[in-house]
Amino acid sequence: MRGIVPGLIALSFSTAAGSAAAQVTQTRAIITLEGAKVVAAAAAAEAKKGNEGASIAVVDDGGNLVYLERIQPTFPMGATISTEKARTAALFQKPTKILEDAIVAGRTPLLNAWSAPLNGGEPVLVGGQVVGAIGVSGASSAARDAAIALAGAAALNGKSSASR
Repeated sequence: MRGIVPGLIALSFSTAAGSAAAQVTQTRAIITLEGAKVVAAAAAAEAKKGNEGASIAVVDDGGNLVYLERIQPTFPMGATISTEKARTAALFQKPTKILEDAIVAGRTPLLNAWSAPLNGGEPVLVGGQVVGAIGVSGASSAARDAAIALAGAAALNGKSSASR
């Protein structure tokens, strides 16, 4: 009986290790620096159409800043706000306008969440998967922040600026 127990324990460890290895080798798309620059360039082009400044932040799917660009004229705090909008969109995997609308409709406890629930943050998708997000602040209005972010978020559709 004593010889059977160590064998069973070893078997259960090898099964768990085999299962964990399969999870580690799973692949997914990620946004690269080059991809973030494509997103930001599309957003900047939209901002320049309106002859306005803006801060444009692009983050990865974990909300980590990958690229930040400031187009003058804009205000200094715009860089922080755009980054937080992008983080919020990435972590919630939804446009920040949805959160802003919920707060305006009375769901004020969302104000306590670590986020920037302001219009102008959009997830960036590649193949239907969120690979990051863009946040825009400092344009002429919240609606323009959103329009600029949408232009940037759409830039990677059908492009290979994300890697596996």
